[in-house]
Amino acid sequence: MRLQKRERQEKLAALLEGNPLMTDGDLAEHFSVSVQTVRLDRMELGIPELRERLKDMASRSLDDVKALPIDEVIGDILDIELDKRAVSVFDVTEDHVFQRNGIARGHHLFAQANSLAVAVIDDELALTAKSELEFRKPVHAGDRVVAKAEVLPAGGKPHRSIVRVVSTVGEEPVFTGIFEMYRTHERGKEGQQ
Repeated sequence: MRLQKRERQEKLAALLEGNPLMTDGDLAEHFSVSVQTVRLDRMELGIPELRERLKDMASRSLDDVKALPIDEVIGDILDIELDKRAVSVFDVTEDHVFQRNGIARGHHLFAQANSLAVAVIDDELALTAKSELEFRKPVHAGDRVVAKAEVLPAGGKPHRSIVRVVSTVGEEPVFTGIFEMYRTHERGKEGQQ
């Protein structure tokens, strides 16, 4: 059963409040309406398009990334708390996939996860010392990959941090990585910026 316009708009606003990463296509499918209807609903509600929502999220929740220039991070960082957690999104385009099968090249997924692991480290220098990777499911053009990084204890190793990154498309994990990061300063020690 289709919802009335007012009820649909209320639910759309609530849905985007909980998950601002939903595309107009996702919303159209969710409400069984056209993408144009979703766009009109968003405009009437004063809800910006996805790109603008992403920029707004990023500007409100970013610590200053130290280990690399922000424009060198693959994907768009949405949230970061140095030495704790970070989130980025990467939209896969035709340029990122193999032509013969439409599957994303693995180095793009790795680059998103690895650059996020570097960015989340609260140090002027962070380098990947070791990584364990698992590609779990193919990613295709048009997919939005959301990578979530979490900094874990390094088990007493000096000048090291462990960063776990899980990348998903929708709710499905597509890539996981454990990155052992070298850092100039010990985490939480005096002298660390």
